[in-house]
Amino acid sequence: MRTTVIEKELSAYLPLLSKEQQDLVLKMVKSILHIDDNTKRISIEQYNAEIESAVREINAGKFVSHEEVIKQSKKWLKRK
Repeated sequence: MRTTVIEKELSAYLPLLSKEQQDLVLKMVKSILHIDDNTKRISIEQYNAEIESAVREINAGKFVSHEEVIKQSKKWLKRK
């Protein structure tokens, strides 16, 4: 179904729902999109500070290579 058709149908049906039903639809959409109203966004400054910290750790050699992760995951799978 084309996006415009879907949008028109949603626009037509949504007003027919009670406020409780509209709230339920909104919660379902948020659930599908994994949106949590309690999640607080960090500032751009905090975001940049976390990126800089991660880069410092990588430069200091504090990381696990892709190859090592592959080796470790194979061990995990053998345990089962």
